[in-house]
Amino acid sequence: MTINTHHLASKKLIGTATSLEKNSAIVKLTISPDMIVDTYNLSHGGFVFGLADYAAMLAINKPTVVLGKATTKFIKPVVLNDEVTAFAHVIESSDEKKITVSVIVKNQNQVLVFEGEFVCFVLDKHILES
Repeated sequence: MTINTHHLASKKLIGTATSLEKNSAIVKLTISPDMIVDTYNLSHGGFVFGLADYAAMLAINKPTVVLGKATTKFIKPVVLNDEVTAFAHVIESSDEKKITVSVIVKNQNQVLVFEGEFVCFVLDKHILES
């Protein structure tokens, strides 16, 4: 499948799509030194959130998809050099305008580190287009 959204997304900051199918996506990210916040090598949660959000957008894969709401849970810490993978699946789509996506993120040891539900909207035109 072709990626139809978020074409300029930074692979370094929010990951690389490794699988893209109708209503699902898998995205991987390696935690780099730029993502670390302390001497324990803890990664800022915003990078895992960004990874999960990007996976949700790709699961929908429409050019004008935007995030409206997210309910998330950070379960385990993510540290330097962790390889985290987001698995996103559409779980509800009543009218193809409002779509709910479930996302889980696991580390390289298959340990669940994050889970969330993303409520997304497919707009008629780009959100910044007047």
